[in-house]
Amino acid sequence: MVLEKLGSSLKETLQKIAKSMFVDDKLINELVKDIQRALLQADVNVKLVFELTAKIREKALKHETPSSISKKEHLIKIVYDELTEFLGGEIPKLDVSNKKPFMIMLLGLFGAGKTTTAGKLARYFTKRGYKVALIGLDTHRLAAMEQIEQVAKQANIPVFLDKQIKDPLKIWNNYEKELQKFDIIIIDTAGRDALSQDLIEEIEAINNRVKADENLLVISADIGQAAQKQSEQFHKSCGITGVIITKMDGTAKGGGALSACSVTKAPVKFIGVGEKLDDLELFNPKGFVGRLLGMGDIETLLAKASEAITEEEAQDLGEKFLKGDFSLIDLYMQMEAVKKMGPLGKIMEMVPGMGQLNMPKELLEIQEEKLKKWKFAMDSMTKKELEDPEILSSTRIIRIANGSGVQASEVRELVKQYRQSKKMMKMFKGTKDVNKMMKKFQSMQSMLGNKGLKLR
Repeated sequence: MVLEKLGSSLKETLQKIAKSMFVDDKLINELVKDIQRALLQADVNVKLVFELTAKIREKALKHETPSSISKKEHLIKIVYDELTEFLGGEIPKLDVSNKKPFMIMLLGLFGAGKTTTAGKLARYFTKRGYKVALIGLDTHRLAAMEQIEQVAKQANIPVFLDKQIKDPLKIWNNYEKELQKFDIIIIDTAGRDALSQDLIEEIEAINNRVKADENLLVISADIGQAAQKQSEQFHKSCGITGVIITKMDGTAKGGGALSACSVTKAPVKFIGVGEKLDDLELFNPKGFVGRLLGMGDIETLLAKASEAITEEEAQDLGEKFLKGDFSLIDLYMQMEAVKKMGPLGKIMEMVPGMGQLNMPKELLEIQEEKLKKWKFAMDSMTKKELEDPEILSSTRIIRIANGSGVQASEVRELVKQYRQSKKMMKMFKGTKDVNKMMKKFQSMQSMLGNKGLKLR
């Protein structure tokens, strides 16, 4: 998970509240210290940490608890609200359908991942029905044109570039008319290993000529608090409208970059959560904090689901989740559908309540190859065995293994997976949060749509 260590620490803090007999000054002070420790370990600026926790302490001690909730719930809500506000609160929405072509220019220093992010953005918008093109204006870095060409090929979208011309403005002028037929243009610009004067002058010239609708600064999470200085400098040069933070999947310093950008009023629009082209998410502070605290992130879950499966598949999947009583065929169909949405561990942390569970590791690491072998095994089962896996004795398992060409241990693993999944789903049968989530899950297509999707 993104900032997994921070999330684990914050969840432990909330569990401490839940287990306490009552809320008093001692508990509040312990809570504040735990939050301070967790945020400092995530590389958040010391001054910002103390400002945030001072607000939490003040509200917890001075604000009256509403009659509709308990003191514990009120304290948890204060933590949630203040962390959300700290990371940007309500980010202004961006409608990319209000202009054609809508132009997004990517800026940043060398090594931040601009070109890869350009491909991720292209994939993101293509999935939502837009006609997208890339244009490469990085005429300085060796092999920059080859890289964006490769990225465009992976994303299956057109790219405009010129390996001979060294003037980015000439490249833009040569293709400007041709770009008019697209919905969204993503512009990749040159970076440097430092924010030098020649880079600033080039960016300003491109910015004045292109007049992009969005100037997004691409920052690597591993630079931590240095993100604040970069954001300020780029904003001064070309009016940054937002930030994309990359490499959020493998660093503890993401907290520094997130909080620094919020302070500079350059809202984080997207975060990169992996190396694949699909590993890009809209940054939603409420959902992000919800995941950190184990409360889930319905909006991101629904967005991922709408990309991966149809409304009919979603409804069927939802019913089977809620039923808690399914066959091996049902289990396979569930796994296959959910797998289209990404790693199961990342999906489960978006489901309210499930982010706090210590789920079996093997349940979260189902590989595609394993699914294939399980499908072969199921093809060798009788109808009765598929409908009631509990009858699978050792002799039946050996017969199935011989007939499908898989190991008997792999068939046993399938049966074990079935039992674990069934047990877990029964735990949640009738749970209010999960029922509520699944109702939203079943109607996600109508909620999100495609062309009219609003972006934060």
